[in-house]
Amino acid sequence: MDWTRYHFRSRWSLPAGPAAVYDVLERAEDYPRWWHQVREVNRIDGATGVITIRSLLPYDMTFTAREVRRDQAAGILEIAMSGDIDGRARWTISADGMGSLARYEQVVDVNKPLLRRFAVPGRPVFRANHWLMMRAGRRGLVGYLGTV
Repeated sequence: MDWTRYHFRSRWSLPAGPAAVYDVLERAEDYPRWWHQVREVNRIDGATGVITIRSLLPYDMTFTAREVRRDQAAGILEIAMSGDIDGRARWTISADGMGSLARYEQVVDVNKPLLRRFAVPGRPVFRANHWLMMRAGRRGLVGYLGTV
């Protein structure tokens, strides 16, 4: 097993239609407004940006995100990441009753030296940290959707 590889999945039930959710999720530069663990997003060009995140644990993760797929009709947003983490992340948004379901999938290899050093004993803590970040993101998005 590669202790520095992670595969995360989250499902967010949201009180807005797929088009509204997609419109918010495709604007990564606005994430810090509603997802406080996304500390900074700096656009390099129309398809690339540098993102800094920090959840409960006292370390930042910085990576370059490059758009791989943007397909509103299919409800898919996908990026490739390189930096403190290398891999990919994908949102898939679909209708769910009166609202929508946003599925998030991320497969990454961790490059940050501190996290690599503590890969085995820290793995459950790192996974919990990611879970907390995703929970906070869902809450933030629900609140933000109520204001846009």
